[in-house]
Amino acid sequence: MKDDVFLMRPEDEYMHAPDAVSSFNESVYMNGFDFKQRVGGWMRLGNRVNEGRAELSVCLYLPDGRIACQFQRPGISHNDAFDAGGLSYDVVEPLSQMRMQYDGEVIIVENPDDLREPQKLFAHAPRLPAEVSFTHSASSPVHGGEPQDDVTPTMYGRDFSRGHFNQHGKVAGVIRVGDESWQIDGRGWRDHSWGPRYWQAIHYYRLFIGNFENGDGFMLLRITDDKGETRRLGVMLVDGDYEEITDLNIHTEWTDQQDPKRAMLGVATARRRAVIQSEILSLAPLRNRRPVEGEVLVSRIAEGYSRFTWDGREGFGMTEYIERMIDGKPVGYPL
Repeated sequence: MKDDVFLMRPEDEYMHAPDAVSSFNESVYMNGFDFKQRVGGWMRLGNRVNEGRAELSVCLYLPDGRIACQFQRPGISHNDAFDAGGLSYDVVEPLSQMRMQYDGEVIIVENPDDLREPQKLFAHAPRLPAEVSFTHSASSPVHGGEPQDDVTPTMYGRDFSRGHFNQHGKVAGVIRVGDESWQIDGRGWRDHSWGPRYWQAIHYYRLFIGNFENGDGFMLLRITDDKGETRRLGVMLVDGDYEEITDLNIHTEWTDQQDPKRAMLGVATARRRAVIQSEILSLAPLRNRRPVEGEVLVSRIAEGYSRFTWDGREGFGMTEYIERMIDGKPVGYPL
């Protein structure tokens, strides 16, 4: 995603006029992790105004291994703001500081494997009131934007977003779940995208987002389409600047349930070579279903709170494996 083919304006931090297509989506995502307390999580709100609803996701990884989460599709009637179902997002200063907040109920998941049967889990799992507030203050440039021509692919492809940008930063705030609370002083990552979007437009991808206490980090993506064509893209964040990657190799260690467990990443930029070890500490095995022309298309969305090791340093963040399920099997496994 080179700067000369993408346009990024401060006004792109705000809402965009919806396309006429039914799948128009404008979404924001933010994650944050406190390294010392080993607590954190991510929140996402996607406005699907042409469908009259939003997609709300809150997923918190608690220090004792539990996951506190909420997934809803609250109704919306406009695309004037990110504010639905108790989750909101505000631009404090364009390109520099954002705030995302959730005030509502969460489902307490003692065993993350229970997320494989969401209907059963949501019917019987305990629930607690929660409050989450993340303020993201930039520690990097903005990466991405809207392509200035009709052929350049966006990060995930034009069927998944027309415009997309992301940024690393410091994250401060609070997580409260029931009677427990944690003041967050850590690091994280955010993104903002708009345009047509179906989860099933992704054949499969592997995404790694990491932060280290000294401010370094990375966003690394390998994405493969249904024709087998693969793109490798992303950035290494070193001393406050982004370096576009020139190569990325991934070797994944899998569980018996065909979920990612560990990965070894070989990364190259014009300036450096790096080997990064990734270990998933807690995995939320999620899925998305969408009826299309009488058929239900299913994608698995594996969201792993992860520890990364790079040159002897320990960092934290997210590992995300998304792929279509065909005949009950993930199409990208075991790659």
